[in-house]
Amino acid sequence: MTRETMVTILEEIALLMELKEENPFKIKAYRSGAETVRSFPDDIVQRAIDNDLTGIKGIGEALRDKLHEIAVSGKLEFHEKLRAEFPATLFELFDLQGLGPKKIKVLHRDHGINSLADLQLACETGKIAGTPGFGDKSQLNILSAIAQKASHSGIFRLGSVAPIVREFLDLLQQHPDTLRTAVCGSYRRGKETVRDIDLLVATSQPAVLTEYFTTFPGIKQILAHGDTKISVLLEDGLQCDLRAVTNAHFPFALQYFSGSKEHNVALRQLALSKGWSLNEYDFSPVRDDAQLIPDVYEEKDIYHALGLSYIAPEMRENLGEIEVAQQGELPKLIEIDNLRGTFHNHTTESDGRNSLEEMAQAAIDLGLQYLGIADHSRSSFQANGLDEDRLLRQVAKIRKLNNSFEGFQLFAGSEVDILKDGSLDFSDEILCQLDYCVASVHASFTLSEEEMTKRVIRAMENEHVTMLGHMTGRLLLQREGYTINHAKIIDCAAETRTIIELNCNPKRLDMDWRWWRRARDKGVLCSINPDAHFTHQLQFLHFGVIQARKGWLRKGDVVNTLDYEEMSRLLKTPKAQRTVAADYIRQA
Repeated sequence: MTRETMVTILEEIALLMELKEENPFKIKAYRSGAETVRSFPDDIVQRAIDNDLTGIKGIGEALRDKLHEIAVSGKLEFHEKLRAEFPATLFELFDLQGLGPKKIKVLHRDHGINSLADLQLACETGKIAGTPGFGDKSQLNILSAIAQKASHSGIFRLGSVAPIVREFLDLLQQHPDTLRTAVCGSYRRGKETVRDIDLLVATSQPAVLTEYFTTFPGIKQILAHGDTKISVLLEDGLQCDLRAVTNAHFPFALQYFSGSKEHNVALRQLALSKGWSLNEYDFSPVRDDAQLIPDVYEEKDIYHALGLSYIAPEMRENLGEIEVAQQGELPKLIEIDNLRGTFHNHTTESDGRNSLEEMAQAAIDLGLQYLGIADHSRSSFQANGLDEDRLLRQVAKIRKLNNSFEGFQLFAGSEVDILKDGSLDFSDEILCQLDYCVASVHASFTLSEEEMTKRVIRAMENEHVTMLGHMTGRLLLQREGYTINHAKIIDCAAETRTIIELNCNPKRLDMDWRWWRRARDKGVLCSINPDAHFTHQLQFLHFGVIQARKGWLRKGDVVNTLDYEEMSRLLKTPKAQRTVAADYIRQA
C-alpha cells in the first residue's frame, strides 16, 4: 500500500459521487481528504495502519475508518461497491480535455456512452451535437481530444512517473544485496515526457534482485525475466526495465542507459580517437597504440577519461554540450537549494484549494523566504477570478499578514488575463498597487501565430507586467500549446525587461526547455513558478529546476534565487531600469 494508492481511491470516490449527484459537501470532503493524504509530511500509510489519524485536519471520523481499511486490506469495500455501479471503461472519459463529471454523466445517461470507443462513434455519427450542453463545436472538440489522446498512447508525464521511480528505488535500496541504484533513460535526463522507466542496480546477486523485482507493487505483466534483466508492464501501461550489473560495470551502464543515443554516439567517437571502445560494460583497447585506460569508479571518471568536464544528465542531448565540455566551459547549473522563493501561486480566493495562511505556512516549511500570491483575475470566471475590490482586499490582507511573519514575507500579485486584443484584465491604476503581475493567456487560443504573438507582446510592453506566465498554454499529453513565435517573444522580453516564467507544473513545463538557452543568451531572466493550487504543489519547484538545468540555466539566470531583500528591490525597480538589476543577478 502506498500514499498514491490511497489518494487515487479517495479521488475516484469523489468523481463517482459527483456522477451520482451526491451531496457536494461529501464530495468536497473526499477531495480534501485526498489532498491531505497527498501532502501529509509524516508516514500517513503507517499512521492509517495504526489507526492513528485523529486530529489531522481534513480527515474526519468516517474518513479515518476508510483510510484504515485501505491501509490494512489494500482496498475499500465502499469504493468497490461504488465502482461496480459503473462500467470500468467509463473512467477512460475522465482523461479527455474538456470533459468533466457533469458532462460525462449526461453522455452516460442519455446516450449510454461507457467508453472512449462509444464516445467516438457517437460523435462521428452526430448524436452528441443535439444533446443539451453540447453542440457541433463540442462534438468536433471531443473528436480532436480523442485523437490527441490516441497519439500520446504509451507516453507519460515526468511528474506522473516520479512517484513510481521514487518508490521502486526505495524498495531496491532496502534489499541487502543491493550495492548501488539509479534511474536512467529519459527520466534521468529530465525529459518532459517518458515512454518507460530504466532502473539500474549494482549487485553480486543479479538473479536474486531480478526475482525480488517481481514482488514490486503495481505490476500487471512480466514481459521478460532473466538473471540480469527483467521487463514488466505496470497497471497504467508503463513499462519498467531493471538491469542488474556488477559494481565495476555500474558507472558504464549508468552512462550508457542514461543516453541520449546521439550523446552516446558522440562519446564513442571520442573514445575511438583514443584507441578505445566504449560500451555499457567498460573501456577496452581496439588499437595497439591505444592510450592507457584510466581507472573508472564513478560515472564522472568516464567523462574525465575522454578529456571532458562532467556533463550533467539533463544536458546530454548532443546539442553542443560535448564541444563546450572539451573547452572546460560548461555552465554551473542551477540547483534546487539556490531557490529562495517563488511566484504564481493560487489560494481559495480563486481556484486554489488552500487558504492564504496555509500556502504561506507550506512555503515556510519548505524553507522559502518569500511566496508570491497570484490568484486569477476577473475574466477567468471559471476559476472564480477576483474583481478589483476582491483583489485589493486580498492585497490589504497580505500586507497585514506580513506583520506576523519572521524571516518570511508574501508578495501580493495577480495572474492577470491577457485579453484577445493584448490589453490586460485590470487597469494600470489597479496593477500599480501590486508587488508584481503575471500576465497569462487563458482564452481565445485559436488566433493565428502572428495575432497571438502581437497579443502577448502588447501585454509585455505594459510597464506593470513583471513576468509572462505559461507562454504557450500547453497541457502535456492533453492539449497542444497555442501557436506563438517564441523567438519574437524572447526578443520582446529582452527589450522590455519582462521575466519569462518556467511554469513547473508537470502538466505544463512551459516555456519549453529547448528555448531557454536562447532566452539566457538574450539576457532574459527566468522565474521558476509552480502555479500551485495546493500546498503540496509548491514541491513542483523540483521539476522546474530540472527543466531549467536542461535549458542550461545557471543560478544567475533565475530571478527567484535572489533573497527577499534583493527581490524586493528588483520588483520596486521600474522595468525600464532593470538592466542593472539583471546584471546584478547574474553576478550574484
